[in-house]
Amino acid sequence: MTDYGHPITFGLSLYPSVDQLGETRKLAKAADTAGLDYLAIQDHAYNPEFLDVWTLITYLAAETERISFFPDVADLQLRPPTMLAKAAASLSVLAGGRIVLGVGGGASAGGIAAMGGARRSGPEMIAFTEEALKFMRTALAGGVVEFRSGQHAIEGYEAGPVPASPVPLWLGGNGPRMLAVTGRSSDGWVSALSTYVPPAAVASRQQVIDDAARSAGRDPADIRRIYNVVGAIGPSLRGPGLTGDVESWVAALTDWSVDLGFDTFIFWPMNAPLSQLEIFARDVVPAVRQRVAERRSQQ
Repeated sequence: MTDYGHPITFGLSLYPSVDQLGETRKLAKAADTAGLDYLAIQDHAYNPEFLDVWTLITYLAAETERISFFPDVADLQLRPPTMLAKAAASLSVLAGGRIVLGVGGGASAGGIAAMGGARRSGPEMIAFTEEALKFMRTALAGGVVEFRSGQHAIEGYEAGPVPASPVPLWLGGNGPRMLAVTGRSSDGWVSALSTYVPPAAVASRQQVIDDAARSAGRDPADIRRIYNVVGAIGPSLRGPGLTGDVESWVAALTDWSVDLGFDTFIFWPMNAPLSQLEIFARDVVPAVRQRVAERRSQQ
């Protein structure tokens, strides 16, 4: 696979349970202090124990200073795309540009329907998502937004506010049709959890994205690649995902960057998240950056 050459960045996934808000706040502040690049928060609004992702991001943005946030990923079928773009642009202005807009077509058709959203078929959901990306990009840039199709009726409005820096538009997807949309229309691919898309399954998905990008006249290297890495750091720890000592993590993330094309790793710790975050930020992150730089210099 191709190393697309992007800077290597790192983040932490925060679990949005209302019962864990105190720990979530501590983790956000610790990740900010430790120098991580992103805090990522999943969006399953139909889960009654989950806080709303945009409300939680807004709360935590006010509690932190430099770290960026992105929904991993916001459900487009429950969040009107024009209003979602408005929210992202507004929060980017308020938070000094610390917002990336991660979106997806929605993980649960039943959950979406239960909250009043349309129960769309697979092809309808794909079309809905790709069309939404097109006019959301216009909305984020502050243009006049008008779009009509069988899925959308945007009759024209002047979008704003316009952030000082563009808000990246990342798309989460796993199937071939959504991966092709990623290549044609998004700024980044947010992969599913590493337990769902293991490293051996990555190359074929990257190829779908690259082929679609080229067919649309785009350079595949313009698309960021984000991996949600489940696991635990420690020589005696076992469980799903990536487990092992620091050297195992450094070797794996280096290979996944240089050989598989990922540039951003979001850590989903399986246990003791605060202590795992400390090890990740102190021992894994700088070592991976150094080793990737060394590997790139040898190519």
